[in-house]
Amino acid sequence: MVAVKTAQAAAFLKNPPQTLSAVLFYGSDPGMVAERSDRLAKLIASREDPAGEILRLDDNDLDTDPDRLTVELDTRPMFSGRKIIRATAGRRIAAAILKPILETAGHEGFLIVEAGNLKPTDALRALFEGKAHAAAVACYADDAAAIEGLIAEVLGPYSMKIAPEARQELVSRLGADRALSRAEVEKLALYAMGQSEITPDDVDAVVGDAADLGLERIPEAAASGDVERAIGDLSRAIASGESAQAIILITQRYFLKLHRVRGELDSGRTLDDVLRTLRPPLHFKQRDVFASQIRRWSHAGLVQALRRIADAAKAARLSSQLEETLAERLILALSAMAGGSLRGTHSAQSAARRR
Repeated sequence: MVAVKTAQAAAFLKNPPQTLSAVLFYGSDPGMVAERSDRLAKLIASREDPAGEILRLDDNDLDTDPDRLTVELDTRPMFSGRKIIRATAGRRIAAAILKPILETAGHEGFLIVEAGNLKPTDALRALFEGKAHAAAVACYADDAAAIEGLIAEVLGPYSMKIAPEARQELVSRLGADRALSRAEVEKLALYAMGQSEITPDDVDAVVGDAADLGLERIPEAAASGDVERAIGDLSRAIASGESAQAIILITQRYFLKLHRVRGELDSGRTLDDVLRTLRPPLHFKQRDVFASQIRRWSHAGLVQALRRIADAAKAARLSSQLEETLAERLILALSAMAGGSLRGTHSAQSAARRR
């Protein structure tokens, strides 16, 4: 029985008990849930020789094959170590279905479940906290010290310093969501590339500013399925000198925000309540469009979109010559996903041909 508090999570992830075979990550910070889940999955995979295989499952996968989770956990690959299953909590990945799996010892695979905010009495949380070979890890918003650590971690590979005043201002603007915070700091690093030090003016120019609101029109249009406007805004932004990598990061931040709000709604909160407490807050011009997008996108759809965005961001970092093409393909794909119809797909294909 392991109940890991937010402050204990970092130490837990460095050296999780070898006896564990299932871990639940839950909390109000979906970016932190995803980041910690990813970190644990890679750590468990690296302990295997040969390395383990990481597989993602959600409700859509189990809709077509209800027994797939159990089958995957009980199957050992021929050419790799055991499977590490990252599953997103939902209708089919819930306490009632997971209980017999956790009560049966000897599964070949390792199970990681990602969930939203769970009360102490929630059946899923109680299930993981109540088993000797399982753990439940809380993921709540970073405090100032954790944000300081995140800033140092992200800026480290860029060999950049940040002025004390700039650091203080940056810390004050971050923390609501780990993934959003990471995307903001990466965007700041790209903006200040070539400078010896990040200044307060850099923070003002990049982090949660009005200029971003203009660039956010690109993912906003894509999330609405408006491919014509999304590609048009993307083309104009790149022509005016905007970095395609920065646009991909802004797109990631926008969809992370959608993902976070969708998760809060699925846990029972009202849309008005979630939007009122959202940090950083939405610009008043975005509120109605954002609300309509929340109704359009499912949790599973947003998870899939975030995977696409992460892949595009990684590819753009590895090959800067292709970043504009990667950004365009990403926006087309997200617009088609939002459209969810032949009309949306046809529009995306038409826009691609005109390009």
